[in-house]
Amino acid sequence: MVPPFAIHDKKQMNIAAHHGRKLLRFLTKKKKTISPLLIVMHDYPDPDAIATAMALQYLAERAHGVRSRIVYKGIIGRVENRAMVSLLKIPVHKFRPSDLRTYENAALIDTQPEFENNPYPRNKKVTLVIDQHPYVKRPLAELAIIDTECGATSVILTQALLLSGLEIPKRIATALAYGILSDTLNLYRAHRADIIQTYLDILPLCDMRALIRIQNPPKSKKFFITLNRGLQGARAFRGLIVSHLGTVEHPDLVSEIADFFLTYKGMERSICTGRYKGKLHVSLRSNRPTDDTPEILRDIFDDRKEAGGHDMVAGGSFHVRGANKDGARWHAAEAMLVSRLLKRLRLPSQADFYKPF
Repeated sequence: MVPPFAIHDKKQMNIAAHHGRKLLRFLTKKKKTISPLLIVMHDYPDPDAIATAMALQYLAERAHGVRSRIVYKGIIGRVENRAMVSLLKIPVHKFRPSDLRTYENAALIDTQPEFENNPYPRNKKVTLVIDQHPYVKRPLAELAIIDTECGATSVILTQALLLSGLEIPKRIATALAYGILSDTLNLYRAHRADIIQTYLDILPLCDMRALIRIQNPPKSKKFFITLNRGLQGARAFRGLIVSHLGTVEHPDLVSEIADFFLTYKGMERSICTGRYKGKLHVSLRSNRPTDDTPEILRDIFDDRKEAGGHDMVAGGSFHVRGANKDGARWHAAEAMLVSRLLKRLRLPSQADFYKPF
């Protein structure tokens, strides 16, 4: 039986390495002219963005003496992500508007200039973009490396480090391995042989004990309260499970519970929402290979730029005006999304939802 990631065209097996070499050539050419470098992750960064930023910082500094600062907007909320940053001592910082004056050069990681999920000005040229998401508009950057089939942006930086000849510290190898695992759903969404091989190449360099601790951290009482609320409020119809979590401690809970619901037997799609600081955060998941999940989510948003993703994973958020003073507006926004999703999926608008739990 041919595995789902089998590649018959040998040229395709080296795509990640090709991007890694392109990044190495760029850094060799630019050297200290791009120092200091502001490394900007997407808001509420996930393990893939954090690992990629950490690896880029190490590669640029160790190979060419480029000083840099890793920044993000929002919070690092998911308990696994916080454990990753803490255990691996990853130097990440909250974005400050003054950073734009201090750093003339910037690298956008796991995001792009046109996306709404990062704090970098839309009309300001960036030095470097490294991402896996399809672009809305070709990025205005000196170098843009965008591989929509790489499974995780960490794959590109892992290849660059492996090809650089530099010694790769355990903490960076561990971060990259977890970045790959988390974004590919433990390699389930790895559709190319070079993704699997990249992971296997970096794994022996990891701190396995730290990797296990990151993947299995203790969860707070608030997590279980939110999970219980999600279970109690869940509704299902024809393989679609819907749950509105209400106010959440942090937006990552929305994606975490959407992932969890998709594991329920008989479910093909899950959508969860959560209210956080005036915004409704939305996560849509699918296990149907024919679904273009990010496109489905963009189609049900008023502003398509506020939603995105890759493969069968999508997320986004939008402001709900006046919601903090009027709870009915939250409910209206949640109902609107479900109504639009049913229409987009060609399901009956008057769906007879049932309680699955």
